[in-house]
Amino acid sequence: MNNPDASTRGRDSGGHRAREQLLDATPATEQRLVLAGISTAVLIGGDGPPIVLLHGPGEFALTWLRVIPDLMKNHRVVVPDLPGHGTSLLGDAPLDADRVLAWLGELIEQTCPSPAYLAGHLLGGAIGARFASGYGDRLRGLVLVDTFGLRRLRPSPMFTLTMINFLAKPTGGTRDRFFRHCFVDMNGLRKQLGPLWQPLMTYALDGARSPNQKAALRSLMPQFGWRAIPKEELARISTPTTLIWGRYDRQTPLAVAQQASARFGWPLHVIEEAADGPAFEQPGDVLRAISVAFAPAQ
Repeated sequence: MNNPDASTRGRDSGGHRAREQLLDATPATEQRLVLAGISTAVLIGGDGPPIVLLHGPGEFALTWLRVIPDLMKNHRVVVPDLPGHGTSLLGDAPLDADRVLAWLGELIEQTCPSPAYLAGHLLGGAIGARFASGYGDRLRGLVLVDTFGLRRLRPSPMFTLTMINFLAKPTGGTRDRFFRHCFVDMNGLRKQLGPLWQPLMTYALDGARSPNQKAALRSLMPQFGWRAIPKEELARISTPTTLIWGRYDRQTPLAVAQQASARFGWPLHVIEEAADGPAFEQPGDVLRAISVAFAPAQ
């Protein structure tokens, strides 16, 4: 098992300061848990029915910061850094699908006193869907936010080009060119976030340079991101499931969500003026959609 003291390995001092600024702005408390042999950073706060939030590839728990405070009013909120992301480590064993699902199972077991609601974004949604298919008795509700796995991932050509450039050479310039394809109005978002914008951008850049994160993505994306989850596996999901989708998603277009909604009977909430990160761009609309999704089971 990796040494928890190595949790900042690969991070520079600017990234560490940015994370501390973001943690200071978040009402949840950070804890460190060992899950499936992986030293994992987890934000926990609030009381009530537990809800677990899983972020997307190259992200970190604090990308949920715009919805965490409101969710904590009625829920015990649990938000981990995925393996190899943020300050979570990789562990010593291979990061295969079974281990990732075991990691999520242990997270729920250690942090949730009752079956949890689970909301997953992009890669986190694909992990959540796979977990719900096999372990639905441990969940009371599932929300998939612009999730991967409903079809083979085929981002738009310009999205793909700017993403490759950012991953190959992570700089402030390549980051901003890529992020302009992730948001509808990046300049407006910068104004909304005010002093939190710069630490978020600094920490995102720091993550893109992290050897741990690069190694994690090399394992996680082929297993959960690029391929479609078999339809028969999705059909086994008995947990009440809701889709939340940004209208202008350039990774997995809205039509993919519409087809899944029609096939499986999952309600779909379309978030206007959002691309693939609606909880970041339009948190109020996403909170309302989550409230509707989970209201019948509360």
